Amino acid sequence: MDLYGRLLHDVLFPGWERLRGRPTTELIGYLERTQWAELDELEALQSGFLRRLLRHAYRHTAFYRERFDAAGIAPDDIRGPDDLVRVPLLERPDARDRAADREATAPPAVAVRKATSGTTGMPMIIAYNAESRHWRDATRWRGYGWGGYRTGMRAFHFWGFGAVPPASRLGRMKIELDHKLRRDRYVDCTPRGDDYLAGVVTQLRAYRPDVLVTYSRAGAALAQYVIQHGARDWDTIPVVCGAERLWPHERELIERAFGPAVFETYGCREFMLLASECDAHDGLHTSMENLIVELVVREPDGTTRAARPGEVGEVVITDLHNLAAPFIRYVNGDLAVARAPERCACGRWLTRIGPIEGRVTETLCDATGNAVSGLIFNIMVVSLAEHTREFQVVQHVDRSITLRVVPMTPGRMAPIVYKLTHDFVGKYLAGVPIRIEMVDDIPPTRAGKRQVVVVEKAAAA
Repeated sequence: MDLYGRLLHDVLFPGWERLRGRPTTELIGYLERTQWAELDELEALQSGFLRRLLRHAYRHTAFYRERFDAAGIAPDDIRGPDDLVRVPLLERPDARDRAADREATAPPAVAVRKATSGTTGMPMIIAYNAESRHWRDATRWRGYGWGGYRTGMRAFHFWGFGAVPPASRLGRMKIELDHKLRRDRYVDCTPRGDDYLAGVVTQLRAYRPDVLVTYSRAGAALAQYVIQHGARDWDTIPVVCGAERLWPHERELIERAFGPAVFETYGCREFMLLASECDAHDGLHTSMENLIVELVVREPDGTTRAARPGEVGEVVITDLHNLAAPFIRYVNGDLAVARAPERCACGRWLTRIGPIEGRVTETLCDATGNAVSGLIFNIMVVSLAEHTREFQVVQHVDRSITLRVVPMTPGRMAPIVYKLTHDFVGKYLAGVPIRIEMVDDIPPTRAGKRQVVVVEKAAAA
């Protein structure tokens, strides 16, 4: 790191955070120590924060008082994370529709209020207090640090832009100045055409970043361009991927284009960073000091249980520091593989999950109505990689499928695409009619992500 980078890391960033009354650097230091704690110490830490959260939620929110009373439990019945199974799950419709009832009537007050992107079709306003914000910032910096990204570094953010920029020129200038001082270069990752990616590479060469932070699929698209055009003229650039699952073939592309230092992170807008990959590259460590992350399986009789090691479960999160509008056992719609609670090769006991297996809403049906994971089409990505830039699978209400394909050569579809697709669908989704549609582009979601699988739902009666 150069002189300004060290000054920013050691003096300017800590000083600015303290001036704003934020204990970010102190919390980062705390997390640097607790990441090496034994599992029983980490669980004891969680238990203390959890008991505080449950007492506050019961006393000061109408929603959780009603929910606990209906379940016949009191806050003091829950002594630690293992007891959380007694608390009902918080489904997204309840979290959204009863947001006002989840807000506490006693301090701490809401400090941040924002909306989710609504990629599931149900946008939601989320709120949290200052303490929760500080923990989110600190755990993000720790997780990014495992990938080689620290304050003071020149960071190139190839990211989506869902938020509306400030309307005033002064507001935009303040943001631009903040980015320059922090050494952050932001480039929209939504366009993926060759001309646009050529411009991104030009900016990379000019900026010479210490780290690249990118949407996983966007980073893979950029890497593919770099490889195909022989555009790499740098040594290793660490790459921190987020917003979407990083698939093995995407990791391979990024490693070929930028070097072997590729790290996956997992988060969602309701809580920001949930888990991060360390240099052992064996699952993602959860942010235990900030959150309790469970993976649960729903049984046919309606009961739930913890996912067993190696089993896929729904991601359920409890924010230990959001007292203003608690999220307790919130089901965020994602699926992940459970891991045994054991020490990682890196030496940390922070629990691990992963790989992330997509979203519950990406489940398809074959002709007889049997559920089929939409993740099977990520297998097909490898087969079609030489012939397509992107594709998207859409299952309609009548169960028919449309495969939208952006061909490698504009306007020309390689014949093998038709054969591979029909063979693949015939194997995994027997009896389902399929239509292949050649398109120039696949529009992203409002959050700038490109969905591989879209399952259309029947309109409500």
